[in-house]
Amino acid sequence: MKTPHFAIVGAGTAGLATAILLARTGNRVTIFEQADQLSPVGAGLLLQPAGLAVFEHLGVLEHALKLGAKVTGLEGQLPNKRLLVNSHYHQAGSNLYGLGIHRATLCHVLTHKLAEYASHVTWRMGHSIERIQEQQNEVRLFGSQQQQNFDACFDAVLIANGARSQLRPQAWVKVDQAYPWGAAWSIVPECPTLDPAILHQFYDRSKIMMGILPTGAIPTAPQQRLSSVFWSLPSSQLQSFLTDESAKQQWLKQVSDRWPDVAEWFKQLLSNQHHQPHWLSAQYRDVVMSQFGQGRIGVIGDAAHAMSPQLGQGANMALLDAWAFSQSLHAAKQNQQIDWSALWQHYHQHRRSSTQFYQFLSRLLTPLYQSDHWWAGGLRDLTFPWMYQIPYFRKEMAITISGLKTGLFEQLDYQQVAQYAEKDHAFNAKTASLPEYE
Repeated sequence: MKTPHFAIVGAGTAGLATAILLARTGNRVTIFEQADQLSPVGAGLLLQPAGLAVFEHLGVLEHALKLGAKVTGLEGQLPNKRLLVNSHYHQAGSNLYGLGIHRATLCHVLTHKLAEYASHVTWRMGHSIERIQEQQNEVRLFGSQQQQNFDACFDAVLIANGARSQLRPQAWVKVDQAYPWGAAWSIVPECPTLDPAILHQFYDRSKIMMGILPTGAIPTAPQQRLSSVFWSLPSSQLQSFLTDESAKQQWLKQVSDRWPDVAEWFKQLLSNQHHQPHWLSAQYRDVVMSQFGQGRIGVIGDAAHAMSPQLGQGANMALLDAWAFSQSLHAAKQNQQIDWSALWQHYHQHRRSSTQFYQFLSRLLTPLYQSDHWWAGGLRDLTFPWMYQIPYFRKEMAITISGLKTGLFEQLDYQQVAQYAEKDHAFNAKTASLPEYE
């Protein structure tokens, strides 16, 4: 059997993680990235235990822990100081935790690992892929680089170029639409008055939502600990957020009237003329697909299942996609050949139910935090506190946030994802409770 050669379109979380797993097992990989250089833009993100299990499987967890910020739980506060959300990872399994991490750090950790397999990896930076054509025994990619057209053939292609991808087969797309709400965000020095091991959120009805996420440090300044600040807004208002001094004062009053301690920290940040927070906007899409792959073409990461960040699962699902694909590829190799039909059957068996669960929950919960519905915030504030009083619901919500659910009553085994043995790539999802890890 000749060495399989995979093309990966997009060098984000899904693309880089998949490239590592493919190259590690001896496959050839070519990565096509539209940008001329890797310079990730975006706020910090929270890697849940499910994503960290994949990091352990990849062999990058220790590196990530040196730069990221360990997060033990999520607390969401109302203006009256009452905790609406109070979920901690130990409720799902002892020694489980999340990791707040800067996008540049995430990219650094993955590319550093990928460099170990440089002999198996070819980079094509500044290359835009415009069309994919599947043929009998190969896939042909058509694109351009510096206004020069090119085409190239591979054994298979994985589309991993994000939520706005134009490459995913349209026949597989059921939903592809923008969310009406987004967020303004900024990365700032770590907040000294808040617990640095907690993702803090603040809510007032469904129209005001703020988040402060411990984000760790970037590789070029490892001593400077950071926080990511999010402020929810309708998409139409994102470009006008804090555009002048009057807007800043109005926003500070909004925060001060509800959470004065946090407002005081913001005032100090905004009063520093030399290091003003730089605010950018994030807009989200809802992408639902009937299938993620067929034949020699697959779609992974946000390109396959973009959704609201309300549950904080985007990067974790991308990492699980990468892990599941490598497991499925291993299972589909028979008699020195790849059975592509078996590969995608295996992949769908283990990724479809989990993806559907989190996409459904995201669509259900997002309007309770980001919408103009007059009833949404009240309904949320009435139901959530009593749910946290019931041990079963408290544990189930912690497992859900951990990213380990594969269905209403099923969940992944953390250790099965995390382990890596060259001769045994077994996949396992089970319904039993999460083990307690020492």
